[in-house]
Formats: sequence, structure tokens, C-alpha cells
Amino acid sequence: MATAKDTKRTKGGVVYRGERFPGFNKPKRAPSSSKKKMRVLAKKGDQIKVVEFGQKGYGHNYSSKARASYMARSAGIRDKDGQLTKNDKFSANYWARKVLWAGKGGSKASPKPGGPRKK
Repeated sequence: MATAKDTKRTKGGVVYRGERFPGFNKPKRAPSSSKKKMRVLAKKGDQIKVVEFGQKGYGHNYSSKARASYMARSAGIRDKDGQLTKNDKFSANYWARKVLWAGKGGSKASPKPGGPRKK
């Protein structure tokens, strides 16, 4: 596994394998070529890992009811070793819960360009 020594600190954050991140454990939008919404350079102790999370093609339904349902459902997700992933910084589940599904109810989605359709 990679370590923090494999990164280079710059004025704008951290560079790892030619990709700039705002810092360790700070998510950013994934490039358009990726199938995922976001990525983060996760750091646990001295170990680091790039974690991608959130399916790009899925819409937004971050209502309080949907949020409560997702949080309850995702709390039981386990990895291959049988460990819960909700507290593991190297898992996509941890970051989806923390970034995409965190906060109060209501959609965080921006309206589509051109506004709502006219009836």
C-alpha cells in the first residue's frame, strides 16, 4: 500500500500519481471520464489510498426519508473480511455516507440548465 511519502505537497494541496487533490481526506469531483461522482485521497495513519464513490449516472434524492433509509441500509455493509465499512476511511461507503448523504434533508442538486419545464 502507498504511504504519505509517495505524495508531494504543493500550494494547492497534494499531488499523488500526477493528480492534484485539495488535501488528504478532502473529497473532490471526479473527472468527466470517471464513472464515479467524487474521489478522495484517503489517509489512515501513514497509509494512503484513492477512493472513488457515488455513481455518476444516478440522480439526486437526498430527502430526509431517503437519507434515513440509506443510512440505515448502508450501516450494515461489510467488506470481504466481515468488517463494517461505515467507519473505514478506505471504503466508498464511508465517504458516500459522510459526503453525499450527510446533513439535513432536502435535495442538494442544482436545477437543470434552462430551469423547470413549462406546462
